[in-house]
Amino acid sequence: MSVSSVSAEGFARESLAVLQDITESARDEVTRAAALIADCVRADGVIQAFGTGHSQAIVLELAGRAGGLVPTNRLSIADLVLYGGDDPSVLDDPLLERKAGVAERIYSLAEPRPQDLFVIISNSGVNSVIVETALRAKERGHRVLAITSVSHTRAVPAGHASGKKLADLADVVLDNRAPRGDAVLELPGGGAVCALSTLTGVMLVQMVVAEASRLLLDVGERPPVYVSANVPGGFEGNLELEKRYAGRIRRTAS
Repeated sequence: MSVSSVSAEGFARESLAVLQDITESARDEVTRAAALIADCVRADGVIQAFGTGHSQAIVLELAGRAGGLVPTNRLSIADLVLYGGDDPSVLDDPLLERKAGVAERIYSLAEPRPQDLFVIISNSGVNSVIVETALRAKERGHRVLAITSVSHTRAVPAGHASGKKLADLADVVLDNRAPRGDAVLELPGGGAVCALSTLTGVMLVQMVVAEASRLLLDVGERPPVYVSANVPGGFEGNLELEKRYAGRIRRTAS
């Protein structure tokens, strides 16, 4: 890649090429992922979505947004404070996601049911809390859908004592096609700028939600989908849909 590629046009060109590749080459994985989500919804399950760092942007794309599925729950390290009673100062630790035991507490606070599906998002797929969440979910009989960079995860060592990575534990892996380190435009003298995983993660999530909705419609079931709260009747209608999952999905101001 030439230095001249470091520009708005260069990023648009590189990212659009990857997005086009995903639409063509990820069809089988998207179909399998959609089946997991449709099966979860039909079984009265909740999609438990978890990620740390910037992967939380993809969690928000799946859990609790307009045009998205209602039975979705956002898991977060902040749950230790919001629901677990920990002092907010615990979140000051930048290495918290690498500490043992955090995932178990997050899982316990969510109180998932056996039919719930875990969607775990991590570009590297190696940090302790990510791998432990996948391990706990599998141990308790949940299906696991992973969104990760296969290129990155193959290029770095495992960060968990088990030697496992997120991709090793998932029933279905969606490759976000981001390179090692995430950034796509190489800088002169080394390094790179402009991360890709958020764009591609959003594409994958929305493709899967669309395909899962089609599967539900094919069997005569209307997907439980949020309407924007900023259209007349949207907020009230959403509250009615949420009643079916009372106590199982969290909706906070943030």
